[in-house]
Amino acid sequence: MVTEDKIRQLEEEIKKTQYNKATEKHIGLLKARIARLKERLEKKQGGGGGKQFAVKKAGDATVVMLGFPSVGKSTLLNQLTSAESDVGEYEFTTIGVIPGMMKYKGARIQLLDVPGIIEGASRGKGHGKQVLSVVRNADLLLVLIDGPGQFDKIISELHKAGVRVNQRPPDVKLSRKRQGGIKLSFTYPVDEETHNFYKKLVLEYGICNAELTIRERITPDQLIDVLTKNRRYLPALVVLNKSDVSSYNGKEIELKISAKEGRNLDELKERIFMKLGLTRIFMKKVGAEPDMEEPMILRGNPTVRDLCKKLHKDFLRNFMFAKVWGPSARFESQRVGLEHKLKDKDIVEIHVKR
Repeated sequence: MVTEDKIRQLEEEIKKTQYNKATEKHIGLLKARIARLKERLEKKQGGGGGKQFAVKKAGDATVVMLGFPSVGKSTLLNQLTSAESDVGEYEFTTIGVIPGMMKYKGARIQLLDVPGIIEGASRGKGHGKQVLSVVRNADLLLVLIDGPGQFDKIISELHKAGVRVNQRPPDVKLSRKRQGGIKLSFTYPVDEETHNFYKKLVLEYGICNAELTIRERITPDQLIDVLTKNRRYLPALVVLNKSDVSSYNGKEIELKISAKEGRNLDELKERIFMKLGLTRIFMKKVGAEPDMEEPMILRGNPTVRDLCKKLHKDFLRNFMFAKVWGPSARFESQRVGLEHKLKDKDIVEIHVKR
């Protein structure tokens, strides 16, 4: 049977099967088979085929603006950056990817306006696969909606494309072995039925020899994500646009704006900055005043090592110690090593071997 037909057949079987305690494991195995078949199909098609949107990442972080057609992404891009994306009151105004650069608190944040996403995007409708390929390379998704139902439809298309929104990867370690069969270990108690079911899920992926350590309670769907391996976990900021004409108050909304009227855009910039987890580090040369105009921008929970890597490999190779002033320092001019964790607005002076 052709792979696409087999996938459809399995999806129909899931739809017809009533979900309950007696059927959940059967449905789990069907989902695993579907995921495995889709993975094979993507490899066969070379990642989906068709012309891709070529986008070069720039700046300190990349934010993809995602929403239904005519939701106001282009207007918002023009408000936040110096880009000139076409704006119109009709669908599919944007047929490629329009980049813009938002400068905020010393950070350069790349915003990408992609074509409006529609139902069926994960199957390729409306440039869907090209849009989703850009999404997978983002650091943050800015999901723009202007009414009820849109958020759930967008999340559904992202989920089908292997993108997990506002989730973190399950705490599961998979180590393939040459022999020994499948060994599962859990950090919480499970019954024999559940143990055997999870083992079947692993075998469904053609993995016959491996050690799997599950360190937290997970669902079968989460284990399937681990086994599939091509999942992308991305933070998202959900924004209601056109708040002047909409009274929708969905629980997923984090901020209401009006791109057309410029309402709450400063708050939006701050939310983007915070959601990206950007850290500003001000550099200080030995014997000089710190540069408080152009900070180094790091992401996550950076250390002095991360800062040296971003500056130049020679800083890491010749590193002796660093001095730190600011939030992460226990006292002014604290002498620290490479593993010292930095905080936003720290001032750092790096000393290297001569």
